[in-house]
Amino acid sequence: MTPTGIVFSHGGTQASPPRQDQFHVVGPDGPLVVGAGEDVILPCSLKPNISAVDMTVEWFRLHTSDLLLHFYEGGVESKDQIQSYRGRTSLFKEELQKGNASLKLSRAKTTDEGEYRCVVQSKDWIDDISFKISVSAVGTYPVISIEGYRKDGGLSLLCEIKSWNPEPEVLWLDSDGNLLPAEDTETLRDTERFHVKKHVTVQDTNINRFYCRVILTDHMKESEIVISKKERHIDEVNVTLDPDTAHPNLILSDDRKQVQLGDTKQVLSNNPERFDYCFGVLGKEGFSSGKFYYEVQVSGKTEWDLGVVKESVNRKKCITLCPKHGFWTVWLWKGKVYRGIDGHSALSQTLQTVGVFVDYEEGVVSFYDVEARSHICSFTGQTFTEKLYPFFSPYSSDKGKKSAPLIITIVNHNK
Repeated sequence: MTPTGIVFSHGGTQASPPRQDQFHVVGPDGPLVVGAGEDVILPCSLKPNISAVDMTVEWFRLHTSDLLLHFYEGGVESKDQIQSYRGRTSLFKEELQKGNASLKLSRAKTTDEGEYRCVVQSKDWIDDISFKISVSAVGTYPVISIEGYRKDGGLSLLCEIKSWNPEPEVLWLDSDGNLLPAEDTETLRDTERFHVKKHVTVQDTNINRFYCRVILTDHMKESEIVISKKERHIDEVNVTLDPDTAHPNLILSDDRKQVQLGDTKQVLSNNPERFDYCFGVLGKEGFSSGKFYYEVQVSGKTEWDLGVVKESVNRKKCITLCPKHGFWTVWLWKGKVYRGIDGHSALSQTLQTVGVFVDYEEGVVSFYDVEARSHICSFTGQTFTEKLYPFFSPYSSDKGKKSAPLIITIVNHNK
């Protein structure tokens, strides 16, 4: 309501002449910071401390489509408010007599962050106060996982944290507490909180102890990983192709190091090991333990598929190349590399040579850009129960445009 002769303005509405019930609404000096899940008091009181029992008290959430947060008038609190706040707000009615119009907000959420306004109005006077609320959420401890080994002996580590707000600082440190130069960082924010993945490549040291630390204002969480000398051993395997598994359209070199797709189907025995539908071929040797690494030259091709498969994989039907069906692969399609699990585009730059690393016991399959010495993507947390075989598919030849072979190369430590 607007009484006759009153002009409203922020910081008080002055009537002429001044009345004895004039007051100022006061609140916090700065933003409020509250932890997610905690109850918080939004301060709002009258100076002087005159009674607000017979006044109107309105709380608003500013800069939203639905503004009204809480409404009080004539001793009654209205339930007509923002849906997400229903059942979470209340005044201290016994304190209204003392001019205290503070609001209790229960179970604060990160979505409650924003600017709030308290408006108090008497018959002849109105004033308000606005301030901001920041909701912090301390999420999970860092989870460190091994992504794989690079051909230069470096070890790729991944640190993951979930459910923090606002976005925290994520750091990698060595055993002496020195910061390590982190690589790419992936940040995802859902409706309420931040989830962060941070990669780093570490080299062999005398201690091989590394830390991932998460910092948010006065909160800190830290995890460590210790890499033993034994864990760092990698077998660079000599992979050769198995002609008994090759699709009839595939052409293998005499040394069994190259494969390309021909235009005609060869007459070959239809043995159980041979791929009939997928243009695939396996490595001759399978692996059921340890760590192994090999490299494949892919330059000059516009389509290919690489990785490892389990021994019992279906070789006679059209199936999706994903872990569910025993394939842990990446593929190139229209200039982008995709991970064979969710269609996630992992890389868009041109690749020359791809490194494939497998840690059988840890359930890790990782792929690397050899020339750039960078990690492409990984499958982690897998469970292997059968022999794994290197898998190669050069895809269609498209009248010679894609006829370049996939070439298994010797690992060159000088690259």
